[in-house]
Parts: sequence; C-alpha cells; structure tokens
Amino acid sequence: MTISLSLFLGAVLAAALLVIFLRPFRRPAGMAKTAGPAFNEEMAAELAVPPPPPAKKPAVPALELPAAYGLDRLVLLVRDPYWLYAYWEITATKQEEFDRTYGVSAWQATRPVLRVYDVTGIEFNGQNANSYIDININEQADNWHIPAGRPNRSFCLDLGRRFPDGRFVTLLRSNLVTTPRDDLSECLDEQWMWIEGLYRTYRPQYGISSPLILEEMGAGAGVLPLGISSPGWRGADQDIN
Repeated sequence: MTISLSLFLGAVLAAALLVIFLRPFRRPAGMAKTAGPAFNEEMAAELAVPPPPPAKKPAVPALELPAAYGLDRLVLLVRDPYWLYAYWEITATKQEEFDRTYGVSAWQATRPVLRVYDVTGIEFNGQNANSYIDININEQADNWHIPAGRPNRSFCLDLGRRFPDGRFVTLLRSNLVTTPRDDLSECLDEQWMWIEGLYRTYRPQYGISSPLILEEMGAGAGVLPLGISSPGWRGADQDIN
C-alpha cells in the first residue's frame, strides 16, 4: 500500500513538472503560424515599398517665329550677282485703305505685281528709273526670288496692284540694293602698285632680311613707301654699315 502511494505521488509530481516545463513553449490560442520571426517580416515589408516617382517638370512650349508682325513692309535683298530676294507683309488695314480709295471691289478686281526698277547711277523718285520689269505673283505669296540678270547694278522694288486696264498702283516700296560684280575689281591700290614696281627693279642678295631689303631700296630711291618702317632705318642721307 505504501509503495503504490509513493508511485502515484511520483507520477503526479512528474506530470506537474512536465506541464511547468512545456508551458512557455505553448502557442497562444488563435495565433496564426508564421514562416519566421516577426522582425524579418517587417524588414521585408520595408524593402518592398517602391520609391516615390520623380516629379514631372512642366513642358516648355517650343518657340516659333510669328507668321506676321502686323507691319506693312517690303524688304529687298541681294542673293548673288544675278538674283535678288524679296519678302513682304501687307496688313488688312492696307487692303481696306486700297478699297476705300479705288472702290469696294478694287482689291478683288486687281492682280498683285512686283515691279523691279533699275536705278543704277540715279536718284530714284519713282518715275525716273533706267528701266523696269513686271513680275506677276499669286495672292498667297509673301516672298519671291527675282532674276536681276545684271551684276553691278542697283535696283528698287515696288509691290502693287494692276487693274485690268493696265494701271499700276504701288502699295509698298522697298529699299535700294546693288548686286556685286561677277569679275575682278578694277579698283587698284596705287601704293601697293608702287611697291610692286620697286620689287620688280630690285635684285636682292640671297640671305638678306626683309628690313635690310627695305633699307637698300629706300637708299636707292631716296625715300621709303609711306606707312612702312624698318628697325635699322636711319634715313637716306646717312651711311649704312
């Protein structure tokens, strides 16, 4: 009887110790199973957050030249010895003024014309040109390449309207331009021609420097070209060592 009681008490004590030892490792009821420690999950969540998108810069509109400036003007330029180039702008105000002067349908009844004047060697007053040619253009044109045909000539340009009876009315007048030559210039520098003549008549010694050449030429001629000096020049009336 005593032995059975002792075994029973020992078994109860062993069971109590086992319960006390295993209690800290029991999972609380309702807690979900996790794949690993909680701090690992938090670190993974922080790394998975994407960075904020970069701020978009406002779009800058492209700059473009205006189609018109609201000014009545006619500009004539030289392209080469044989060609001119003109561009212009006619405002609605100018058209309304034309209609008030010549009739409400005058603009529609006329055609646009470029009149090219040859004004070489004269003070142009609009009536005394050496000659002129008319070029028919279309209503939408605002620039034109003009065949001058003659180099080294001066030109002026009128933009106007021609009536069916041949009458021409000037709307705009350009500046004067002169086409360049298409050959060598006839203008020569007399001073350089004179120096070239000295070089033709002088036979320098080999090995002599350019200042000494000028000194010797000046000593022979008694004078040096204007605007030319030599470091060793002492005048034509002094001896040269």
